[in-house]
Amino acid sequence: MGWIIALIVGGIAGWLASMVMGRDASMGVFWNIVVGIIGSVIGNFVGRYFGFGGSIQEFSIAGLLTAFVGAVVLLLILNLIQRGRVR
Repeated sequence: MGWIIALIVGGIAGWLASMVMGRDASMGVFWNIVVGIIGSVIGNFVGRYFGFGGSIQEFSIAGLLTAFVGAVVLLLILNLIQRGRVR
């Protein structure tokens, strides 16, 4: 049951992050989930140093917020990489 919740929370976090970063039109449901789950890992890694974090496998506001922040950071990094390739 935990992996289903992880997919849902990851999808929501990835979708919200893609809307904030202006990439919502170019991403589908699958990539929103992938970005959200990877963002959760990044967010929990960074969050440990600041004393917060949340699990993506059980729904909580802290877990969703951590996944969202990590997904925004991941999309920011991807935007910087893609911007460098275009030139």
